[in-house]
Amino acid sequence: MAGRTFVFDLDGVVYRGEQLLNGAVDTIETLRQLGHQVYFFTNNSSKTREFYVEKLQRMGIATDVEHIMTASRATALYLMEQGAQGKSVYMIGEDGLREALLSAGVKLVDDISAEKVDYVVVGIDHGFSFEKLVTAQQAIFGGAKLIATNPDLTFPGENGRVTPGNGALVAAVEAASGVKATVIGKPSPTAIHEILALAGSTPEEAVIVGDRLDTDVLAGKRIGAVTVLVLTGITSQADVDSAPPEMQPDVVIKSLPELLGKAL
Repeated sequence: MAGRTFVFDLDGVVYRGEQLLNGAVDTIETLRQLGHQVYFFTNNSSKTREFYVEKLQRMGIATDVEHIMTASRATALYLMEQGAQGKSVYMIGEDGLREALLSAGVKLVDDISAEKVDYVVVGIDHGFSFEKLVTAQQAIFGGAKLIATNPDLTFPGENGRVTPGNGALVAAVEAASGVKATVIGKPSPTAIHEILALAGSTPEEAVIVGDRLDTDVLAGKRIGAVTVLVLTGITSQADVDSAPPEMQPDVVIKSLPELLGKAL
């Protein structure tokens, strides 16, 4: 394995909640010692990149914000590319998304009756409510474009617990408005291309490591990278066996330490 760029998902791959997964620290450190670049890309939009730097460092993994991509950051980059600076946004989401959107130069609005809303952006929101659903629906009826930070229907927690993900919230907004969202995070390849540009790497040199077939693996397949599925998160071997060709990973491992023994 010479000179590759590894892009690791976080939840279900490096950790589950506050539970560091077996071998994650040693595997990542060994890859770096072998001369590979290591980046992290989470579809979780709730926290800032600085939060993930602190969390990983607390767990024994050194990194910085330039090596972390979040669905919130990817959404902010997308809005900037769309020339959305100064546009109004109704946000369903938490601090990580709020900070990213403000960095993109958009105006966040809560009272959609006061002005026209240009975008409705939906990220994971543990305070999601019927009122927020109605507000998003009405803004879309008024012409706002619907954007989803990521499509993950479920989220892997500690001790094997699985909870609803942002995709469940997006599905509710789509159903209420009759409009399909533009999805920014994985499996969209846009943010991964951004990572590879920062790394000075090509898709052929990239290895995407994740726990989901419909986001991590599909994103990697779409750019022509090597895809590695680790069975410590959402996906089981039975899921892999029944997956369509476009979601079949190149390599399946039971835990991260197995990665070091693979010829990628």
